[in-house]
Amino acid sequence: MTAVRLEEPETLPTQSPNRGWARAWLPTFLWLVVIAIESTDMLSSNHTGNLLYPLFRWLLGVTPEQFEPIHATLRKMGHVVGYGTLSVLAFRSFRANARQLQARWSVTWARNAVVLTAAVASLDEWHQSFIPSRTGTIRDVMLDTCAAIAAQFLVYFFLRMRSHRPTQVAST
Repeated sequence: MTAVRLEEPETLPTQSPNRGWARAWLPTFLWLVVIAIESTDMLSSNHTGNLLYPLFRWLLGVTPEQFEPIHATLRKMGHVVGYGTLSVLAFRSFRANARQLQARWSVTWARNAVVLTAAVASLDEWHQSFIPSRTGTIRDVMLDTCAAIAAQFLVYFFLRMRSHRPTQVAST
């Protein structure tokens, strides 16, 4: 396993023996449930458009023609946020299940998070291809996977910045 040490080992949290598998994976599984719900007819483009258009018309005075690209952009942003979040949660789960925490970040944990996210995105789009009001596209799988990769870069840089923060010295 390739690992990048972002802090001195003595300042890293140690793996607790009672830290369970369920505790590590529960947030990830709950997010998978959210994605599954979003994949239903209930949140198809028609339904979200019927909910959002009156709000945008009231707030911004947009016409149906103006709302279409806004709606499409919001839906794609939902993909980025949803699958980026899944990638971060999966990274957290893989990290929590590591035998020992010698590093804050590992390429293995990041790779596994991206692969899991891409697999979920593929299954989600395949599932949507069977729902008449939805469409499953490879473009959405690619968008979701790119969001997962971008999220892993953010995790890496966040952890790197956090480890380089100056420590506070107590004044006496």
